[in-house]
Amino acid sequence: MNNAELNELKTRYVAKGAASPATAFADRAENSLIWDADGNRIIDFAGGIGVLNIGHRHPKVVQAVKDQLDRVMHTCQTVMPYEGYVKVAEKLSQVTPVRGHAKVMLANSGAEALENAVKIARAATGKNNVICFDGGYHGRTFMTMAMNGKVAPYAGDFGSMPGNVFRAPYPVPYHGVSEDEALRGLKMTLKTDANPRDTAAIVLEPVLGEGGFYPAPTSFLKAIREICDEHGMLMIIDEVQSGFGRTGKMFAIEHSGVEPDIITMAKSMADGMPISAVVGTDKHMDASGPNSLGGTYTGSPVSCAATLAVLEVFEQEGILEKSQALGDKLAKRFAQWQQDFDCVDNGRNMGAMAAIDLVSDKAKHTPDADLAAALCKKARAKGLILLSCGLYGNTIRFLMPVTIEDDILEEGLGIIEESLKELVGQPATA
Repeated sequence: MNNAELNELKTRYVAKGAASPATAFADRAENSLIWDADGNRIIDFAGGIGVLNIGHRHPKVVQAVKDQLDRVMHTCQTVMPYEGYVKVAEKLSQVTPVRGHAKVMLANSGAEALENAVKIARAATGKNNVICFDGGYHGRTFMTMAMNGKVAPYAGDFGSMPGNVFRAPYPVPYHGVSEDEALRGLKMTLKTDANPRDTAAIVLEPVLGEGGFYPAPTSFLKAIREICDEHGMLMIIDEVQSGFGRTGKMFAIEHSGVEPDIITMAKSMADGMPISAVVGTDKHMDASGPNSLGGTYTGSPVSCAATLAVLEVFEQEGILEKSQALGDKLAKRFAQWQQDFDCVDNGRNMGAMAAIDLVSDKAKHTPDADLAAALCKKARAKGLILLSCGLYGNTIRFLMPVTIEDDILEEGLGIIEESLKELVGQPATA
């Protein structure tokens, strides 16, 4: 079927809340390229929202999935376990920087991982409250919607959210929130809303994802670690988007040297297969009773096979080094754009987790969400998938595979430059 025929089916049968606004349908893909149902070639700077750090259909992952399909597709690991689940648990416990000896539970999505992390924290501490941060994003289930630091479009239509979730400021100096102010706000939350004796955990992303790709300073992360230790709370780090090599380390928290109690992960963990994990200190992970964690499809044999293949690719193909090199290339281009375009500001990156802001006034850092939306639309028309994000909707984030070929990267960056010229005029230096 072609794009037009598939769009007709989408309009007729797919719920509006779940339907993509895109009109091109993916037909096949390889590394950083997608071909749609009409045969058009498209460069992918989104990676399925950060899921494809090692590219579409990495050959080793595809082969591992095919091999697993010839053996076992499903038993439910709580009914009859299988090698893949325990091997993934072993590998993740070895590479994840939590305190002490790590144990693992597997789930299906990032939101499930966060839900289970909260369950585990409550069981381990005997306390209920959870503190999250402005701009944070943790998922679309009810608990994770309550935890998100942004209402629209995730929670606006769905009524009351679960309780015992409280908010603190995230340090983004560019938008006027200093590290000192963020820590003051967190301590005030502990004074006014979330008494430490009733608070199980502080949950945060080491680099905001949907919130705009802002990294937390190392000193801020260390301060949170100290606050958690002081009050007997767990530190939960959400690495769903920043994990698996996006920042030049396996996990972004490694840049700080801070060891949390629990880390959640998903997205690029299995190169497109659905799986997530909660990895934490053994005494916390073992706190809840038998059969209290799990689900029918959690840690499916096929997804486990994909995860093991991904971890092998990281070891054999220098993915972390490639991520850092890609980040360096993007940083250099961002610096040039900031000179050339009055609308481009605040280029930033941690490894290949990179972003720019589009503004109407650089001096005032005035967000221009309309320009961000227009740039994404124009880039798509020119054959480039580009995503915006951020609390103000004006951040352009870059989530292309870290394995992207140099010529494809340059072609995609060229489309962005061409699109900006058409939207705002020639560069200032032209």
